[in-house]
Amino acid sequence: QVQLVESGGGSVQAGGSLRLSCAVSGYTPISVSMAWFRQTPGKDREAVASTYLSGGSTYYADSVKGRFTISRDIAKNTVYLQMNSLKPEDTAMYYCAARYGSASNFGSAYNYWGQGTQVTVSS
Repeated sequence: QVQLVESGGGSVQAGGSLRLSCAVSGYTPISVSMAWFRQTPGKDREAVASTYLSGGSTYYADSVKGRFTISRDIAKNTVYLQMNSLKPEDTAMYYCAARYGSASNFGSAYNYWGQGTQVTVSS
């Protein structure tokens, strides 16, 4: 059973930075893809970034390209989302997700989810 525990959310002013962490446990190190999603009330869940846990290509939503970076520390079994130049529209609950197989931008493709961490960006 894959378990994901997120941390690092909080409140920041526009232009600031935050780093989200997602600690992964219980997985077999074969082709696990990781992703960060975000959701605000009344809106659909949005894929922000995704990557293979063991390395490989990454995906970024157009809205975060150049500002957000997804990275991984295999030794720590942790995936990070570095968020720079934050904007008020980045305010959302951010979720870490995992699946066996290729990365996907569809939330329904992911079997395992963290509890979420709130990011609030004030103007």
